[in-house]
Amino acid sequence: MRKSIQVVWHSLKMALNEVKNNRTRSFLSLFGITIGIFCIIGVLATVQSFQKDVESGIQKLGNNTIYVQKWPWGGGNDFPWWKYMKRPDPRYEELSPIKTRSSYAGAVAFILAGNGSIEYKDDLLTSVNWYGATEDFSAIQEIEIEFGRYINGTEFANGNPTVVMGHENALKLFGSPERAVGKTITLAKRNAQIVGVVKKQGASLVGGWDLDNIIIVPFQFARQVIDIRRSDKFLLVKGKDGVNVDDLKGELQGIMRSVRKLRPAEEDNFALNDVNANRDQLNTFFGSVNLGGGIIGGFSLIVGLFGIANIMFVTVRERTSQIGLKKAVGAKKSYIMTEFLLESSFLCLFGGLIGLFLVYLITLALNAVLPFKVFVSMGTIITGLTISIVVGLLAGIIPAYTAARMDPVVAIRSK
Repeated sequence: MRKSIQVVWHSLKMALNEVKNNRTRSFLSLFGITIGIFCIIGVLATVQSFQKDVESGIQKLGNNTIYVQKWPWGGGNDFPWWKYMKRPDPRYEELSPIKTRSSYAGAVAFILAGNGSIEYKDDLLTSVNWYGATEDFSAIQEIEIEFGRYINGTEFANGNPTVVMGHENALKLFGSPERAVGKTITLAKRNAQIVGVVKKQGASLVGGWDLDNIIIVPFQFARQVIDIRRSDKFLLVKGKDGVNVDDLKGELQGIMRSVRKLRPAEEDNFALNDVNANRDQLNTFFGSVNLGGGIIGGFSLIVGLFGIANIMFVTVRERTSQIGLKKAVGAKKSYIMTEFLLESSFLCLFGGLIGLFLVYLITLALNAVLPFKVFVSMGTIITGLTISIVVGLLAGIIPAYTAARMDPVVAIRSK
């Protein structure tokens, strides 16, 4: 054990001396390793951060949830908007049949979405998104209350004029979200009391529920203050735990066709939109980006590998007499090979650490401009360091083998 530690320590000192004594040569050789690790880890970190933000946004939209709407999600030049425009809007009366007939649905909510202004004394807040929701909405969409409370069951049933307000709206109207609780505001000439403020959520790349800039009221109250003809209306259906979303969608299709009395030959006049429908496409996209970054980084690592191999060949030539002396006093081939392999690994590790440091600096810059937080996970760091060590071992194999095969007499006489 002690001998092994001595070999490792001696190899580390030799690698440091190589970098110190031959700075230009070492820099040029390590540059390829640095750029390679920078590309690979930089891409991995950015893509992982982006993917996490997208998945978080999808989770906020409602995991294992179907949106029953008039329009299907999507678009493009061939989108048949003229056909979907003729469809009827989802109705509140369709909520009860889904609840009673569905064996897969765990929670069902109806949403009436509008846009309007909020008044508090002499202050006015315009273009606020209003959502009139039924009681199950909070079971589908996670709503974390920071101050106050959420709307209770009695208030939903009676349509009481109670409001849960988004963090940004409360901040703009009252200067502090905490001060909003208990205040009475005016919505479309109707007074309503704020009972809670949603915890700040932040922006999401996938859009969806912008809980920072909305107000939530009971549906029975919302239908009194929101123009139903100009509002967006849809049903949210969340499957029970363990229910496959395709099974839920198939059951909902049958229920909706029955409720709307569609004949077998008629097309569906509703859309069942799944928030997870594009997950496979996103995973393919993320995989392609990772592959592209890996290929670019791989080319840089190959250049760096040859650079490190060149350093090691020069090092072997410079230390030929030392190698001969070590072998003359009994050093085995395995000892010589291990010494040079460790030295080449340490050199590559230095380059990898510099690359990781550059990635860290880039993440600081990106976090200042991107709408999502870029981070470098421990797994990514370990991956980068492992790649550096492997490249170092590959770069040092031939030089180390050359050194180990030297004849001690010939090596000692060389100058």
